[in-house]
Amino acid sequence: MNEYKADALKNVILLGHLGSGKTSLSESLAFISGAIDKKGTVEKKSTVSDYTPEEQSKLSSLSTGLLPLEFKDIKINILDAPGADEMIGDISHALAVANAAVLVVDGSSGVEVGTEKMWLEIKKRNLPAIIFLNKMDKENIKFEEVLEEIRTKLGKQAVPFCLPLGKSDEFNGFADIVELKARIYDGNACVDGEIYEDKMDKVESLRQDLIETVAGSDEVLLEKYFEGEELTMEEIRCGLQKSILAGEAVPVMVGSGLKDIGTLTLLHMIRQYFPTVSEGKEIVGKNDKDQDVTRHFQDNEPFSGFVFKTLIDPFVGTINILQIKSGTLQKDQEVYVSSKEGTEKASQVFTLLGKTQIPLDTFHAGDICAMAKVADVKTGTTLSDKKNIVVYPEIVSPTPTMYVAIKPENKKDEDKLSNALSKLQLEDNTLEVVRNKETSQLLIGGQGMIHLGYIIDKMRNMFKVALQTEDQRIVYRETIKQVATAEGRYIKQSGGSGYYGVVVMRFEPNPKADYEFTEEIFGGAVPRGYFPAVDKGLQETLEHGVLAGFPVIGVKGILTDGKYHAVDSNELAFKMAASIAFKEACKIAKPTILEPIFKLEITIKDEYLGDVLGDISKRRGRVLGMEPAVEGYQKVVAEAPEAEITKYTIDLKAMTQGSGTFSREFIRYEEVPGNLIEKIVEEHKRFVEEHK
Repeated sequence: MNEYKADALKNVILLGHLGSGKTSLSESLAFISGAIDKKGTVEKKSTVSDYTPEEQSKLSSLSTGLLPLEFKDIKINILDAPGADEMIGDISHALAVANAAVLVVDGSSGVEVGTEKMWLEIKKRNLPAIIFLNKMDKENIKFEEVLEEIRTKLGKQAVPFCLPLGKSDEFNGFADIVELKARIYDGNACVDGEIYEDKMDKVESLRQDLIETVAGSDEVLLEKYFEGEELTMEEIRCGLQKSILAGEAVPVMVGSGLKDIGTLTLLHMIRQYFPTVSEGKEIVGKNDKDQDVTRHFQDNEPFSGFVFKTLIDPFVGTINILQIKSGTLQKDQEVYVSSKEGTEKASQVFTLLGKTQIPLDTFHAGDICAMAKVADVKTGTTLSDKKNIVVYPEIVSPTPTMYVAIKPENKKDEDKLSNALSKLQLEDNTLEVVRNKETSQLLIGGQGMIHLGYIIDKMRNMFKVALQTEDQRIVYRETIKQVATAEGRYIKQSGGSGYYGVVVMRFEPNPKADYEFTEEIFGGAVPRGYFPAVDKGLQETLEHGVLAGFPVIGVKGILTDGKYHAVDSNELAFKMAASIAFKEACKIAKPTILEPIFKLEITIKDEYLGDVLGDISKRRGRVLGMEPAVEGYQKVVAEAPEAEITKYTIDLKAMTQGSGTFSREFIRYEEVPGNLIEKIVEEHKRFVEEHK
C-alpha cells in the first residue's frame, strides 16, 4: 500500500439500520477497488470486516471495521460501523474521525428506526453524506415510494442521482442522472450504455430537479439558469460538490452490494464529491501548561494523534487504532502518551484491512493507522510529540442504561473474569464494571441487551470464561422519620476490668446529610475523651438498619447526657452504649426504607409522547418537563425509582418501535411507599439467607 497525504485522504463511515447491508457494501467496495481478490459474504461468515466470532454468529457488525481502499489517486478509509444503536460508543468514536458518511438504506424496508437514528448522528456533526439505496434486487421494491419516504423522513435535501433499471432479479443497473448514461452490470463488471428511451422522460424530469439544486449553490450559476442557458458538465459537478459539502444536497444512489451494482459509481462519487481530510477544520487541544493548542492536518506540524478504537487480539495483544491529527507517525517513533503521562516507542505501525495487518513505515496527517503493544494506551488517549505535548478532548460516551449481574459458571474462573473485564474496558469505554459489596453482585453496565450480550459472548469466546447472569438487585437505604430520644446502657461489672458506659441521645431526621454527630453535654456527664467512641459506635451501627439491615442515612445523632465510671468506663463501653441507644430510639423514630431515584432524559418521536408519559406514571415516576428536541422529537425529563427502570431500555424500545433513547442519572434517595416495604424486607432477608 502506498503512502497518502491529507489532500488525497478521505475517511468515510458507513452507517445504517441493523441488516441494511453495510458490510456487504463494504465488501463490494473492497473488491471493486482491488483491496481484496475474492468477495466474502455475511452468510458464509467470510467478510473482511466482520471477522470476530460474535459478529459471525450474529451475522451482524458489532464493532467498527476498518477497510483502507486505494482508488485512482486517493485513499479511502472505510469505517464499517455497527448497525445496532446500542453500540453507540463505538459508533460515536468512529464518527469523530470520519469526514463524510454513506447512509445505507435497505430498499426493501425503506427508512427504518436505525436509519433515522444514524441520520441524526450525521446531521449532528454536519457531515457531507450520500444515501445508498441497497438491496434493489429484492422483490416488490417501489423506488418512487422509498424515495418519497427518504425525503419525508430524512429531509428534502435528498436528491436522486440514479433511476433503477429492472426490478427484483432483473435489476441490473441504473440510469446515471448526472452523466446521462446507463450503468449496466453484466455479471462481471459495470458497462456504460445508452438510457432506454422509455426511461428518458423520467430521467429528464429528475435531472431538472438536480440542475435546480446545482444552480442554487452559486449566484453565477443561478443567474445562468434563470436566463435559460445550459450548464456545462463541469459547472454541474462543481455545483453539486458545493451543495453536498454544504449539506444542501444529499445524493440518493441505488445498487446492490451483493451484486456489485452501484459500487464503482459510489467510489467515483466519494472521490468526486466528498472532501479530503486536508479540508477539515483545525483541531484544538491543551498543552502541558493547560493552554489551548491548535493543530491542522498537515505533515509539517508536530505529530499528534487520537486513539478512537482499541482491539484486544488474543495473539497480538492490544491494538490501538488512531487518526493522525497532525505531523507524521513512523515506525519506532517515540510518542508521548497522555493516559500515562510518559513516552513509549511505536515499534509496530500498520494499517488494518479487517484483521489483516498491512505494515507501512510512515503514516501522514489525516490518515488512520494502528499500533500494537504500546503500554497504557486506550480509547480516548492522545499521542503526541514529546517536545510538543497536546491532549485532545475525549469523546463523551453515554452512561449505562442497563445492568446485569454476572458470575462465572466455574468458580475457578474468578481471577480470569477480573482480568478479562479490565481488558474489555480498554476496548469499550462505555462498559461499566461495578462490584457491589452490599448486594454481593458483580455488575456490568451497558446500553442494552445487544451490547451486554456482546460482552458476555466475548468473555466466553476470547477469554474462555462462561458466565451466569441474574437481575440487578436494588441498593436500598434506611432512615428515621421522627425525632426520638433514648438511653443506651452498657454495664458489665463482675470483678476485674469492667465496662461502664451510659449515654442519652437524641436522633433527628437529617435530609441535608447522610450522617452527622454532635453533643450538648453539660457538666462533664460524659468526658470529652469518649465523644469519638460514641461517634464511631453510632457510625458502625448505622451500617445495618433495624428493618432489613440496609445502611442508614439522613440521621443526626446528638449526645445530650450520660454517665461514666472512673475505673470501668472505656471506649468500647461507650461505643456499645451508642449502638444500643440508636436501636432503642428506632422503636419510636418510625424507621423506613428509602429507594434510589433516578433522573431520566428520554428522547422520543412526537407520536409516542402519550404512551411514554402514561408509562412513566405507571412506574411511580413523575414528569418534570418537556421540550422539543430535533424536528419531530420530544425530550421528556422525568424522575423514577430505580426498581421500576432496571429494564427500561427494553421496554422503551418496545413502546417506541425502537426509536426511543434515554439517559439516567442517580439524584437522591426517597421514601418507599408503605405498601412495598414489607415485600422489600422479605426479599432482602431471603437473599441474605441464600448467600450465607
